Amino acid sequence: MFSSEEAGQRLAGILQEQKARVAAMLRQDDFVEYGALPTLLIGVCGGDGIGPMITRVAEEVLRFVLRSEVEAGRVAFRPINGLTIENRIACGKAIPGDVLAALKACHVILKGPTTTPRAGDPWPNIESANVAMRKELDLFANVRPVKVPDQGIDWVFFRENTEGAYAAGSLGLEVGDVAVDFTIATTAGCRRLIRLAFEHAKKTGRDRVSIVTKANVIKTTDGKFLSIAKELAKDYPGITMDDWYVDIVAAKLVDPKRRRDFQVLALPNLYGDIITDEAAEFQGGVGTAGSANIGARYAMFEAIHGSAPRMVEEGRDVYADPCSMLRASVMLLEHIGRVRQARALERALDICMLEEKKLTVTGRDTGCTCAEFADYVISKLNAS
Repeated sequence: MFSSEEAGQRLAGILQEQKARVAAMLRQDDFVEYGALPTLLIGVCGGDGIGPMITRVAEEVLRFVLRSEVEAGRVAFRPINGLTIENRIACGKAIPGDVLAALKACHVILKGPTTTPRAGDPWPNIESANVAMRKELDLFANVRPVKVPDQGIDWVFFRENTEGAYAAGSLGLEVGDVAVDFTIATTAGCRRLIRLAFEHAKKTGRDRVSIVTKANVIKTTDGKFLSIAKELAKDYPGITMDDWYVDIVAAKLVDPKRRRDFQVLALPNLYGDIITDEAAEFQGGVGTAGSANIGARYAMFEAIHGSAPRMVEEGRDVYADPCSMLRASVMLLEHIGRVRQARALERALDICMLEEKKLTVTGRDTGCTCAEFADYVISKLNAS
């Protein structure tokens, strides 16, 4: 519980922190040229729950796809431990210092899901490791593709990753009977996310970018996001920009006639989190969708589902679905410029998940194990 004076001090501290972050954004270097690196370092961070299991098999598949470059020393994998909830609580940090240093020593990161304490959990309140990593590594864009060809679905979502309701999610306060949380939107933060979405549309031959807000109600922060999008749209005359309220988008994604109109969507942080989980259901659920977190210096690729601690408690982690991590691995390969290998892995996954389906993952002993499915994917890569 805070007094009014303490609440004012908390708000002043948040504003100071955000101003410093904006200054750092404006000093930011250009994107890394991966092809110019003598050795590209891929950090592998298992996380919590089923994370180590699904991350391990995804690493095996990546090692197979990149085997010639690994043997030549052009690509190296580096294990990163210590991002478990137990270690984070023991250190009192969302990301312990040694883990953060190991992450920053890599160029790209393949990361398993991590556990974030909720009210009522046995752990003390601590910031989400994902949120902290996005801020520490300045991974400002969360990119999530969803593709279901037979339904005419081919969407790419650009979710702002470092601002919005999550930027100060653990810094809310209570004054008497009033509880307050904070939503952050900066000009620099909005511009770089929205521009990346337009650039993606331009590079991939798409002609529509949809901006998703609730600017009719959340007038200051959502209003800023929308007004910046309208300004930037003028730089892309061949691309149509339309804007939607988030509740209407949630409805239109399930409308077979209207959902085909969406191509690239740019959203503030919270809306992006919710809408992309809904969208993932069309291709089989959050267990089947990968996610890229992009910054200028670093990039992190992950599953979009949680750590599923109950599966571990019940001894079912060996049956965890690795497809989300494998889809994230496709995005990792694309990002580092290994497009041929990315297409081969994507095709192998389509065969295994959507077409042939000789093995299925059910999360129980009624289906195959995580490792068996990875071997199935590798067998298709071998045959290609």
